[in-house]
Parts: sequence; C-alpha cells; structure tokens
Amino acid sequence: MAEMHHFSAKLTWTGAAKGGTSSYESYSRDHLIEVPGKPPLPGSADKAFRGDSSRHNPEDLLVMSLSACHMLTYLAQAARSGVQVVAYSDEASGIMQMQQGKMRFTQVSLRPQVVIAAGSDVALAERLHRQAHEHCFIANSVNFRVSCDARVSVAETV
Repeated sequence: MAEMHHFSAKLTWTGAAKGGTSSYESYSRDHLIEVPGKPPLPGSADKAFRGDSSRHNPEDLLVMSLSACHMLTYLAQAARSGVQVVAYSDEASGIMQMQQGKMRFTQVSLRPQVVIAAGSDVALAERLHRQAHEHCFIANSVNFRVSCDARVSVAETV
C-alpha cells in the first residue's frame, strides 16, 4: 500500500441564493459537497443549529465515516482470514457536548451486527472486530473515544 493518499472535495455554499448573512437566524445553511466522479451530496447544518434536517450535516457524516471505515476494514480482514461475511449492518451514534468551553464530539459508538456463513469461525470473526477497530483509518484520526460493541451470529442453513 502506498505511504500517502490524497483526497479532495469541493464545497459550495448554495444558501447564498436565498440571501446573505444579514442575521444569524435567517441565513441558509445549505451547501453542496462535490467529489470528482461521484454524485453531489446536499448538506446543511443540523436542525439544532438552524439547518435543514432533510440534508446530511457534518456531524452525520463524521459518524457515518467512522461506521463505514470500520465496516470496510472488517470486511477486508474477514476476507483475508477466511471468514465469510454474508450480512453486515451498524447502528452507529455519536455524542457531541460542551467540553472545556468548546462543543465537540466526545464519543462515537459503533454497534455492528455481522452474520457469517455456517462453517466460519465465530471466535475469529469476533477477534477481527478488535483488529479492524485498531486499524480503522478514520478512528485512528479522531481525538475522542470510538467504541465498538460488535455482535456476530451464524447464518441459518436451510
């Protein structure tokens, strides 16, 4: 694997079309996130911060990034270790609160539910979650606690 990878995104404040920042209460938080070669992602602030709740917000995206990174790392390790994953879902959540005078994330909890094929090693599948957590690029980049409470079950055979 290469030692360095580069990622880029273009963000445009589309809310300007609804008027400028004449007051904190009235300006639109709408924006568009574009990554070359991918569908655009409409964003806003969270409703608590006067945003549009029908759009993704930065807080959602951070929690989703941690969840997706863990899943992708786990699936790669499972494939390399001979564990056949047949289903994966996660109910991730994050807590943001005032700490040392600043609003910040203080923790994100991942709760992956994994189903493996009959004949796959359950104990190994569980250990791979701990390894995936240690190797997740995004979790290794944040300065708050990311917990992982994974559940592994075996697919029923018909």
